[in-house]
Amino acid sequence: MRKFNIRKVLDGLTAGSSSASQQQQLQQQHPPGNREPEIQETLQSEHFQLCKTVRHGFPYQPSALAFDPVQKILAVGTQTGALRLFGRPGVECYCQHDSGAAVIQLQFLINEGALVSALADDTLHLWNLRQKRPAILHSLKFCRERVTFCHLPFQSKWLYVGTERGNIHIVNVESFTLSGYVIMWNKAIELSSKSHPGPIVHISDNPMDEGKLLIGFESGTVVLWDLKSKKADYRYTYDEAIHSVAWHHEGKQFICSHSDGTLTIWNVRSPAKPVQTITPHGKQLKDGKKPEPCKPILKVEFKTTRPGEPFIILSGGLSYDTVGRRPCLTVMHGKSTAVLEMDYSIVDFLTLCETPYPNDFQEPYAVVVLLEKDLVLIDLAQNGYPIFENPYPLSIHESPVTCCEYFADCPVDLIPALYSVGARQKRQGYSKKEWPINGGNWGLGAQSYSEIIITGHADGSVKFWDASAINLQVLYKLKTSKVFEKSRNKDDKPNTDIVDEDPYAIQIISWCPEGRMLCIAGVSAHVIIYRFSKQEVITEVIPMLEVRLLYEISDVESPEGEQAPPLPTPVGSANPQPVPPQSHPSTSSTSSDGLRDNVPCLKVKNSPLKQSPGYQTELVIQLVWVSGEPPQQITSLAVNSSYGLVVFGNCSGIAMVDYLQKAVLLNLGTIELCGFSDPYRREPRSPRKSRQPSGAGLCDISEGTVVPEDRCKSPTSDIKDNSFSRSRSSSVTSIDKESREAISALHFCETFTRKADSAPSPCLWVGTTLGTVLVIALNLPPGGEQRLLQPVIVSPSGTILRLKGAVLRMAFLDSTGCLMPPAYESWKEHNVPEEKDEKEKLKKRRPVSVSPSSSQEISENQYAVICSEKQAKVISLPTQSCAYKQNITETSFVLRGDIVSLSNSICLACFCANGHIMTFSLPSLRPLLDVYYLPLTNMRIARTFCFTNNGQALYLVSPTEIQRLTYSQETCENLQEMLGELFTPVETPEAPNRGFFKGLFGGGAQSLDREELFGESSSGKASRSLAQHIPGPGGIEGVKGAASGVVGELARARLALDERGQKLSDLEERTAAMLSSADSFSKHAHEMMLKYKDKKWYQF
Repeated sequence: MRKFNIRKVLDGLTAGSSSASQQQQLQQQHPPGNREPEIQETLQSEHFQLCKTVRHGFPYQPSALAFDPVQKILAVGTQTGALRLFGRPGVECYCQHDSGAAVIQLQFLINEGALVSALADDTLHLWNLRQKRPAILHSLKFCRERVTFCHLPFQSKWLYVGTERGNIHIVNVESFTLSGYVIMWNKAIELSSKSHPGPIVHISDNPMDEGKLLIGFESGTVVLWDLKSKKADYRYTYDEAIHSVAWHHEGKQFICSHSDGTLTIWNVRSPAKPVQTITPHGKQLKDGKKPEPCKPILKVEFKTTRPGEPFIILSGGLSYDTVGRRPCLTVMHGKSTAVLEMDYSIVDFLTLCETPYPNDFQEPYAVVVLLEKDLVLIDLAQNGYPIFENPYPLSIHESPVTCCEYFADCPVDLIPALYSVGARQKRQGYSKKEWPINGGNWGLGAQSYSEIIITGHADGSVKFWDASAINLQVLYKLKTSKVFEKSRNKDDKPNTDIVDEDPYAIQIISWCPEGRMLCIAGVSAHVIIYRFSKQEVITEVIPMLEVRLLYEISDVESPEGEQAPPLPTPVGSANPQPVPPQSHPSTSSTSSDGLRDNVPCLKVKNSPLKQSPGYQTELVIQLVWVSGEPPQQITSLAVNSSYGLVVFGNCSGIAMVDYLQKAVLLNLGTIELCGFSDPYRREPRSPRKSRQPSGAGLCDISEGTVVPEDRCKSPTSDIKDNSFSRSRSSSVTSIDKESREAISALHFCETFTRKADSAPSPCLWVGTTLGTVLVIALNLPPGGEQRLLQPVIVSPSGTILRLKGAVLRMAFLDSTGCLMPPAYESWKEHNVPEEKDEKEKLKKRRPVSVSPSSSQEISENQYAVICSEKQAKVISLPTQSCAYKQNITETSFVLRGDIVSLSNSICLACFCANGHIMTFSLPSLRPLLDVYYLPLTNMRIARTFCFTNNGQALYLVSPTEIQRLTYSQETCENLQEMLGELFTPVETPEAPNRGFFKGLFGGGAQSLDREELFGESSSGKASRSLAQHIPGPGGIEGVKGAASGVVGELARARLALDERGQKLSDLEERTAAMLSSADSFSKHAHEMMLKYKDKKWYQF
């Protein structure tokens, strides 16, 4: 098969979408002579609009952390310039800096609804959080110096910015302009050091005197700077590099953490030497020697409590001999020291305190720890420091996601059922307190339908998520690996494994929501069928079948000199007869010529298995090795709860299993399957020159090119290589296997199998990677007990048609154009003895159409919708004539196609490798939407992108995050209401009382008129070349501009990605509302300015 080059794919982007759509209109065929009944199609282009809705999951590659103690909002910045804001559970927000530079620091303007971000490209940005989608108000780009540290004192508008050169600049956060006041490094250290002191690593003002600024230089020098007199009061030197500094709230002491694992505590007025030096994890040596050096203490916090000892909390500092020890957070409180081990390395941590005022007793109550792949909150008030149960959906990546499915409009009882079985899986031992990050307000969840996301993972687990109303919550977790024997060590590993790592990784998920049947295909060529039950059961013997799928080409001579035949002749060849062959458990592990034969890749447990309420194993099916060849990975899968059948295929062939009778019904090589009255002849391929044990990872699961190694990559070996070698079908390495015709799509339905049929009957439609569509007729016995006694008869009836490219998706419409979902049997508890009359009932089938008027009569026709990588066809049944055809793409290929319902109608939605998202009406395949959304940059997007009903779609945007989007105009319009609000008006707590004696004799907190010091009148203007001011789109001009420009924007909005997701209907009202909101914003700012002379809001 042809390989696709990413460059060629992306070349297709240069073609204009308008000319492409015109071409498509021309290509759309309605063959003459076939008069199709006219079906009224209600979907039009104006029903479609594309915009991102929400992002769920843990922020990928986090780099910075901040907390607003009054608003109770947490902010996380990442190495890719993303900003994630968290309030109460269900209030989350994602923003992105356009530059994509790493966020190095975040600072809230506490209780002001604003946030300053400092980026690695030396820009500062001011975010307005008073709108549902935060926007940048101002930006400042430093041109001559690198920014290393920022500090914004509480209720101040002057931001201190430290640089790599050791200088400190001061920024007015209202106007985002630089003050002329600069603290130069040479003035700060004067003669205390002969060399440059290094970059600024810390800035803070004395909690009791805003006029004194503590400046920490990396080399170990700390300076207390008097802002008024513009000179240093004290200089403190230590011969180890400094990582962080923290004040005692009384302003008489501060603590420094150093690169040798020590903490030094200094009295402000005693610069000669530290009052105390502590090595928290150092071994104390005898004879008064210094303890052995430890790893650097990266951060320290010093928090006081009114009744007792202060807390000293630090990260790092472990001794060097603790090899393999996990990263730790150390909490020192009085004489006790607690070492809290973390699962991942610590990026940053913050202590949450009762007061925002630095000069009061801090009263710490929790520590929020940002880890590389997790967010942990520790309760400081309870003994043993338990963690809080995290209510955010941050565990998507607990094991890497290998596949994803999305279901909207599920049965209403499904989420409560999954939740009730999942509630029993919760861990114990969490803090009894409520989650303390509880700012913001929920949006109005406008959606009334339930949505479920299912994620399959590398460790074989499957997670069900409630995704209703743009939230995400884990419902239930299933571990599929439980049915297999685990190898205890490497020597114990069976040599039949076809993957080095993650042998249980989930590859494909097939789910029947109504019948609650679940089927998964794993990377080790295994299929497991699960049935839902609310009862706990103990399965004495796990039911299992072994299937020998063989790809056979007759009359091919093997090259001379090769020891093993490259295409072995079958031993008990695939059975084309409709009589079900019995399963054959592995009898031998080697064939007569010494090759591994008839053994599966994994070993099923032979001991009793306790199965908790939830999804319980019904049957395990494994493909076995054939004459030294490992089984090929499964490329397609389908389960049907009404027929009691599961079917799966790979590049060798197709197998169908009756899971009620535990019998193999069909086991055919692709060539034999296609051989039934096949009008398209297949020439045998040339044999391979060498035998390769196995293919690449999860049929699209290993990111990057397929590499012909001896063993295949793990499905988690992703991200690094962005080259994209082939479309979905290539799951094997050798040329021969890649050229084979694999099964790529399977669909159970009740339709006309042959042209002469007068009534629809159950059948299976099969699509292959060469674009062939075949039908297999199913003759099912009557329901009840007869279903378990009589065999299901299957009879392949040959090829119906061919399409360009691999077949991806199939669906069926009735004569009125309504979608006909596959038949299903409604779920009922099967672990409870049934009543006699229940047994007599036949299996319920879903009516074949949504509307009651269109019950299938003999005369009524149907339509088959088939989507391939290149084109879509609508076939009229039973005549099997092509009613409509649409060439979707010439230069690229479709990665995902789904037939979905929207606005009481249906359409075909496609995502192409060139980044385009398209929708087509059904059945006529009129183009309705074509938007360039995002290019395929890695295989993760390709294997997780999926569309579902009601205009919803999602994909894995990073290894830890799900991005949801909508292609529905209605959802785009309602999005603003659905989003939560981050900012809520909260009174700032009262400042601490200075007390009578402190007020009388002084000694309380000293305030400073910063305006007088840093304003233009006293300090002059800063050098223009030092930094460049960039106005952001979120200022009042931006709001007014957006309001007035919305009319012109409307015309383009249908075909443009609308990031802001703002309402585009009721234009005059909307415009007026935006302008009035802009004015009220301005008025509020003015009121704030009058209220506090030194504590203003923004001057726009």
